[in-house]
Amino acid sequence: MLIKKPEDIKGSEITDENLYHNRRKFIRGAVLAGSALATGFIYRKLAVPSREKAPADAVARAGSYLTAEGEPSNDFEDIANYNNFYEFSTSKSGVAPRAKGFVTRPWAIEVDGLVHKPKTFDLDDLLKIAPLEDRVYRLRCVEAWSMVIPWLGFPLAKLLEQVQPMGEATFVKFFTLFDPARMPNQIEDVLPWPYVEGLRLDEAMHPLTILASGLYGKTLPPQNGAPLRLVVPWKYGFKSIKSIVKITLTNRQPNTTWGDYAPNEYGFYSNVNPNVSHPRWSQATERRIGEFGQRDTILFNGYGDQVAHLYKGMDLGKYY
Repeated sequence: MLIKKPEDIKGSEITDENLYHNRRKFIRGAVLAGSALATGFIYRKLAVPSREKAPADAVARAGSYLTAEGEPSNDFEDIANYNNFYEFSTSKSGVAPRAKGFVTRPWAIEVDGLVHKPKTFDLDDLLKIAPLEDRVYRLRCVEAWSMVIPWLGFPLAKLLEQVQPMGEATFVKFFTLFDPARMPNQIEDVLPWPYVEGLRLDEAMHPLTILASGLYGKTLPPQNGAPLRLVVPWKYGFKSIKSIVKITLTNRQPNTTWGDYAPNEYGFYSNVNPNVSHPRWSQATERRIGEFGQRDTILFNGYGDQVAHLYKGMDLGKYY
């Protein structure tokens, strides 16, 4: 995948307590697994009464954003109405209605830890750090469905350069907003809150890794992670944390939400790899939303030429 700036893109690409808690964890896992198994197969048949419509100019441009290999972007309606964002709902079609009205101004992002210049950035100031670029990336969900999404954002490296990481910093930890009044599903214990994720510092500094603030050239919708989300296109989608409020640099591999919840299923690296199955389903193929049939999954989601060197000597089967 080539990195493209806007001017380069054609066309605008009853029991005791222990058993009780174990049972609850099993039930939560079953709900999430059921969501995964249903994805893609019934999406086109879903009747969603309040589907978010694309901005008028985005309708005209839908599909005109292409990946470097010529794959067209998904329609705005697909991207804005088929979402995993458990802070709002565990139903993909339920996220957009429950996120409607989510307030993203004012918003601040704190960057701290092993940095020489820790700082809390106002969102508007942060978005002036570097010119926003259109990045047309594949998104591959761990549930074996995929999309092509035209993000608007800037390299995460540009933000990290502002705070000057110390020499001993080797990992980056990200935090989603925790505010049950604004994110209603956080009152449920489906996952431990707040949602946290992490990258190795060299992954975070890679030019493909971006902070996205927009979609189809417009402001990012709440259900897609507004006002600012991470996008790491060679990893499964859950690594691309949404609605970020804090970034911490550290010298220890951070715990992550899914890694803590199900460590045998969600490893720290979670690079897209068709040769390593999820414990409950194969990753060899995927269903592109809006298409019938399956397509082969590509190692590193097709970005191997740019990122494979980051994992030289590592056992990719071990580091799921």
